Order: sequence, then structure tokens, then C-alpha cells
Amino acid sequence: MRKALIIWISSVLAAANVWAAEVGNSGLPIPRFVSLKNEETNVRTGPGTRYPIAWIYRRENLPVEVVEEFDHWRKIKDVEGASGWVHKMMLDGSRYVMITGTEPCLMLSAAETNARPLLKAKPGVIASVVECERAWCRLQVEGRKGWVEKKRIWGVYPDEVFD
Repeated sequence: MRKALIIWISSVLAAANVWAAEVGNSGLPIPRFVSLKNEETNVRTGPGTRYPIAWIYRRENLPVEVVEEFDHWRKIKDVEGASGWVHKMMLDGSRYVMITGTEPCLMLSAAETNARPLLKAKPGVIASVVECERAWCRLQVEGRKGWVEKKRIWGVYPDEVFD
């Protein structure tokens, strides 16, 4: 009986550890995409003001990925893979993406490769996400909306679908 109880407790603890790895102390999933709330955001080397500022982002709405949480601090990663800690108040759940690659990206009238082009977005442009389908996302840039293939943007997961 005691051996069965120990095995059961071990399996419960293992399940709890799996859950903790997928959900942060905020109750939100890890990893997840968010955006920077302010024009300037300090990124620290650790989760607290006692840690030095490593660099400062100077771009509002920049998409970042939350990869870890500690109390009120979030470890984020950017499009280039750089990571550091920011206070949760510096982040917003609004979804933005960045156009990637080296060539301008066509935003199209429909989620089809042969759809009518609406505008070109240069690499580095930040756009708000309106909705995402399996392989495409509808984005908004300066009031204009269009569809872009997911492979041309950073800030949504390949299997993510939402509206």
C-alpha cells in the first residue's frame, strides 16, 4: 500500500511540474507573445531593479516572447533571440508582429498567394494583428489591412489561429 501511495504522489508531482512549465505564475501560458507598451523599455539582466539595465528598447508595440516569469518580472526574447527581464507593467497583451526577411513583403487582399497586392511592408515594420488563419495573418499597418503569410512575420506561432 505504501509503495502504491509513493508512486501515486510521484506521478502527481510530475504532472504538477509539467503544468508549471507550461503556465507561468501569472496563470498565462509560457511561452506567449506580447508587445512592449512604451516608447522606451528597460531590459535588465535579472528579475528585479537591483539588476543592472542591459539595454533599452526604443520601440513601442515591438513584439516580444515571454519565455519565463518570476513574480512581477517577465523574461522576454526578441526577434533576434536576445533575452532579458522587464517588469510586467511594461508589457501589453495586444498582438503585434514584425515583418521579417530582407525584401519588402506584399500585403494582399485575401489569404491567397495570387490575391491582389495592397501595399508593400519593409522588413522591420511593426503591424497589429487582426486575425490569423492556418498559414496567413491579416495585419493592419497605418490604418490599412492586408494578408501576409505567417512565414514572413515574427510574433505569432506557426500553429496559432485566432480572430
